[in-house]
Amino acid sequence: MTDEPGSAEHALYLAVVRAGGRLRPEELAPADRPTVAALVARGLLTPTATGYTVANPRALGDRLGAELRLRATRLLVHAERLPGTLQPLSRAYEALHRPPGAEPGGSGSVDAARLDGVGASTAAVRQCLSELLAGCKQEFLAARPGHHATEALRTTLAQDLALLRRGCSMRTLHQPGALDDPATLRQVALRSGEGAEVRVLAEPYERVLVFDRSVAVIPAAEDRSRAAVVTDPTTLAYLVAQFERDWARATPADRNLGAPHPTTVRIGRLLARGLTQRAVATRLGLSERTVAAHIARLRDRYGARTLFHLGWHLRGERHG
Repeated sequence: MTDEPGSAEHALYLAVVRAGGRLRPEELAPADRPTVAALVARGLLTPTATGYTVANPRALGDRLGAELRLRATRLLVHAERLPGTLQPLSRAYEALHRPPGAEPGGSGSVDAARLDGVGASTAAVRQCLSELLAGCKQEFLAARPGHHATEALRTTLAQDLALLRRGCSMRTLHQPGALDDPATLRQVALRSGEGAEVRVLAEPYERVLVFDRSVAVIPAAEDRSRAAVVTDPTTLAYLVAQFERDWARATPADRNLGAPHPTTVRIGRLLARGLTQRAVATRLGLSERTVAAHIARLRDRYGARTLFHLGWHLRGERHG
């Protein structure tokens, strides 16, 4: 018995102490007998010829402490052995999911697939990205240089929209040429309509996808034939800082996306009527994070520095 005394045992022990440290059988109520038995088992009451006497609780504390330390030591030993015990199962799983031609032991990398979704061997990267998108809870950052993002965007459309609708934020960087492609433009507009923020940066930058600032996926080869999954906190902090630097220099892509999405229009109308961000979210059944993303895009569109400034612009404009 290594758990601590319960409230009933505490109360009875203290009552015996207050009575002089002795308990006679005739003073014992029938309902208290199980509690007395528990105190005896713990060593807090000692049977005598005339009843029971209290024992020093320090002895119990020392004994329980020793037993708990022994249990903790055994658990630590078990924890150390567990990875080795599971290693044969892990190897079998990794062999099942390893892309053809990939060498075993390539920790943190996904072989024979392209991050932009173009090419014959895309299953490994798509599976990896699918799991990361499904598990993303707060924020997804994506820097997508080049003119061939359409296939990747089309592949992840359903998951991206689901991510946005459950309240996650999404910020994506494109180069200007990518938005010259009508198919890419349509994909970007679908996400923007659900609150994603999109900016255009007319200069070179590195491809990176960051999930909740805890996992990143980057090219692991110059031709992007390999992808690396990054979890090191220092490296992640560097990648996020690079993204934020590029984001700050980029310009909003709203002017490339045509008229605002109907949801953005509705939010603009409610803001113009004086509703707060929280009230707008409640009225439209959206998360506050999604409404905030729409408001940010409205502020970018109108060059508004504050919500008051934005409201001033919106009151002077009719939304069709």
